[in-house]
Amino acid sequence: MSERTNPITPAGFANLRAEYEQLFAVERPKVVEIVSWAAGNGDRSENGDYIYGRQRLREIDRKLGKLSRQMKFAKVVDPSKQDDRSRVFFGATVTLADEDDVERIVTLVGDDEADAAAAKIGWNSPLAKALRGGAIGDLRTVQLPAGPKEWEIVEISYPG
Repeated sequence: MSERTNPITPAGFANLRAEYEQLFAVERPKVVEIVSWAAGNGDRSENGDYIYGRQRLREIDRKLGKLSRQMKFAKVVDPSKQDDRSRVFFGATVTLADEDDVERIVTLVGDDEADAAAAKIGWNSPLAKALRGGAIGDLRTVQLPAGPKEWEIVEISYPG
């Protein structure tokens, strides 16, 4: 499997690091302590604390591995340092209008920090790919399962 560099905002990287630290320094040691205590109680085949503790430990280790890979391939890009603020690049907050003049505001972030509920779309999502490099007034067409949809770029802003 070929890994590619994944752009991420400084806040997104800090969230990954905080989650990793929480799991590694706090949650994992607690579970290890429970498993050790449960192992000392004798028969492990019917020991719920031991069985579920080991299962939770595997889940934590899988999550730590995933977070580690995400941080390894992350490329922190600070949108506030964007030189050309007249075009849509990583970290831009874009106001769009469709054919019915319904507005939608989205922020282009790293794929690992995408959150549809917060209107943060992943850098490699179809909409983000269509918007890349766009300027105010540009029309961009996005292929959706229901068919193509056209959006006009109404406003572009960057933090800071």
